[in-house]
Amino acid sequence: MKIEIPSKVAMILHTLEDAGFEAYAVGGCVRDSLLGRIPDDWDITTSATPEQVKALFRRTVDTGLTHGTVTVMMEKEGFEVTTYRVDGEYEDGRHPKEVIFTASLKEDLKRRDFTINAMAYHPSTGIVDLFGGLEDLKNRCIRCVGEPLERFSEDALRIMRAVRFSAQLGFQIEENTRKALGVLAPNLRHVSAERIQVELLKLLISPHPDELRTAYEAGITKEFLPEWDVCMTTEQRTPHHCYTVGEHILHSLLYVRADKVLRLTMLLHDIGKPVVKTTDENGRDHFKMHGPESEKMAHGILRRLKLDNDTISKVCRLVKWHDYRPAPEMKAVRRAVNKIGEDLFPLYLEVQRADTLAQSDYRREEKLSRLEGVCLCWERICEEKQCVSLKTLAVTGKDLIAEGIAPGREIGEILQYFLEIVLEDPRENQKENLLAKLRENRK
Repeated sequence: MKIEIPSKVAMILHTLEDAGFEAYAVGGCVRDSLLGRIPDDWDITTSATPEQVKALFRRTVDTGLTHGTVTVMMEKEGFEVTTYRVDGEYEDGRHPKEVIFTASLKEDLKRRDFTINAMAYHPSTGIVDLFGGLEDLKNRCIRCVGEPLERFSEDALRIMRAVRFSAQLGFQIEENTRKALGVLAPNLRHVSAERIQVELLKLLISPHPDELRTAYEAGITKEFLPEWDVCMTTEQRTPHHCYTVGEHILHSLLYVRADKVLRLTMLLHDIGKPVVKTTDENGRDHFKMHGPESEKMAHGILRRLKLDNDTISKVCRLVKWHDYRPAPEMKAVRRAVNKIGEDLFPLYLEVQRADTLAQSDYRREEKLSRLEGVCLCWERICEEKQCVSLKTLAVTGKDLIAEGIAPGREIGEILQYFLEIVLEDPRENQKENLLAKLRENRK
């Protein structure tokens, strides 16, 4: 079985081979090539030691010498070349205490996480598949190399990776591998928040973000997102919903495009519902003020997962306003854009659509019709370049100072007053017109 490899990768393989060493493309690049996907990067494994690799290539970077990895630079591209190795004892459930170099490709492949990631390839000899990776690719199966409990005990991050690969590839997790997930999920406490964040985001922006359900069933999310676990058991006895809060969230993830901010927003948009839930005398549930509560909780969760400030800000704003429903009228939509922000309003519309589609059929057409009307108003606001914020107000602070207004709070109050006028009627957004109103009021 042949796969296409980049010319630069072939050059590295041949250079190592000509010097008397074995060398293969290995891991994810082989898997993705066999699946007809374009690999993100190409990793190479070799019998040469890091020092021998460095001696063969003009430009190298010491990216992980203790683990046997050297990055070989080919023009401006870097390719990781790692010596065959056997991992020593894992003391912290995450990193091996030591790495032992070996001359055996088999020993190197058997330490890898899943069979589909434990294949190597050389253009001359083809696929090296010692653990059934080809069969598991064919059967769309995620299976540990060897004993699952051993693989997950070595590195707890593999627990997250199993679910992430399942979500990305649409594969099923093999039964023994799935059982081991549940047994060793508590070991995730040894994994840094940054590493968990990376795996969670890859899962969320995958074609199957609802595989988060598998993580919940295995007890994985309990270790880093316990707030969401509570949502999975929180009923919503209301005509507007037909799922628990958690299942509604999972369905909503499928109705929004694979964007980091959007998927995080859907994950967290109702996270506060269990906290604010009340039930009336008729047995109907209510979730008043769940937007602000969800915003507060989302901020804490995203901080805990070490997300960047820009992402946190955008997600929290969208969560805060996700349930805000303006009438499909120009004036109401202008005010909504002003509240939510021009930058996020298009995303807010996507969030509302996904939220609606993940609810029950009750009044769905009415809800979608209102949303469509809001979208049309937004399009017109954009086409006509209507002012919806101070940023495009015809009058600035400098203009007011030129009118004799002293710098300070009054300037902000006047600008806000002008904006209120313009939000009511965008035709009023003319500098002289607004300043004339100011002069009239100050007489």
